[in-house]
Amino acid sequence: MAVKVSLRQKAISKNRQSLYLDFYPAIPHHDTGKPTRREFLGLYVSSPVKFKKRKDRNGNEKQIPIYDTNLKQNIIIETGVKNILQRAEKIRQKREDQLNKPEIYTGYEKEQLRLKQQGEQNFVTYFKDLADKRKESNLKNWLSAFKYLEAFTGGILKFADLNEKKCNDFKEYLLTTKSNNSSKTTLAQNSAVSYFNKVKAALKQAYKDGFLSNDLNTKIEPIKQVETRRNFLTIEELNSLVKTECNNPLMKKAALFSALTGLRFSDIKNLVWGELEYIEGNGYFIQFKQQKTKGVEVMPISEQAYNLLGEQKEPGDKVFDGLTYSAYENKHLYQWIGAAGITKDITFHCFRHTYATLQLSMGTDIYTVSKMLGHRELKTTQVYAKIIDRTKREAANKIKLEI
Repeated sequence: MAVKVSLRQKAISKNRQSLYLDFYPAIPHHDTGKPTRREFLGLYVSSPVKFKKRKDRNGNEKQIPIYDTNLKQNIIIETGVKNILQRAEKIRQKREDQLNKPEIYTGYEKEQLRLKQQGEQNFVTYFKDLADKRKESNLKNWLSAFKYLEAFTGGILKFADLNEKKCNDFKEYLLTTKSNNSSKTTLAQNSAVSYFNKVKAALKQAYKDGFLSNDLNTKIEPIKQVETRRNFLTIEELNSLVKTECNNPLMKKAALFSALTGLRFSDIKNLVWGELEYIEGNGYFIQFKQQKTKGVEVMPISEQAYNLLGEQKEPGDKVFDGLTYSAYENKHLYQWIGAAGITKDITFHCFRHTYATLQLSMGTDIYTVSKMLGHRELKTTQVYAKIIDRTKREAANKIKLEI
């Protein structure tokens, strides 16, 4: 059945009419896919202030619209209205041809039409859809990035309006805006790095999905990451913690296990007995999926690390059943560290830093350490090598003679 497309007007504010196309029967909406009868053109004409009766040559009476009582101004407005209506009629005719005579359009014209329709869609909504497909900690980062993108754009940014300048403006916004967590502090640069990288990833995916005609992501420079100080414990400090009691024995056991294996808190928390394996002649292994990278890892662990776990239970049981990470548990962690005489600012993640730093300082090559930590790229591990260099420099400067 052929689709009839009519040009219609809707009265809006400031004595104007908004032009739109009326489809019969309804057609699928280009954004939602749901049936729709209307498509607004973004074109507007002035409404007449009154009508004047006139007769044509045949004696038929006609209503002539009057836009302004000033004759000169009326002619100007009338001419503008006619031009806009002619433009709208061309759009109506073309749209009707597209729906009823698609064969008259070349491949290039069809592609241009598709790109125009895609360009009208909202990048912010597209970004939110991508975010919703993420899981756990990655989901939280994407949703945080979405909040800043929504605040910057007001929730609307058409794909057609996406360009290098707009992306760089958003980059500058992230580097200067206040944190959503505190109106008194500027968003941390490394947080800005993470959020802007999410936008770059969305641009890359939008190019693959055909919403962008060029890979805008490759033209946008990322925000440079600031190297942060990574606190770690010495072997002497670790042994001091072993000998010090903790009000939360499960937290103590998990922290020491992290120092012996390099595992993150999330991976330790979700570790089940079925992921632990002993191979004759090779020792103990853990086979698990990293919560952060989703990579499947097979990692050897020391016999001491295994013995720290206690009595083995059913394969589906959690090794550290009941382990949680909250302000209350953090309090126990800080009290335990303080009771051991350690004044450094140590969080649970610092035990993973400790593992990496001690391995490198004891001669393990950086490639092996990278694999043990489950890093995807060697450059992620290289930050620990810098820590070792700094530690060596501090050690070299400790011996001073009275010369």
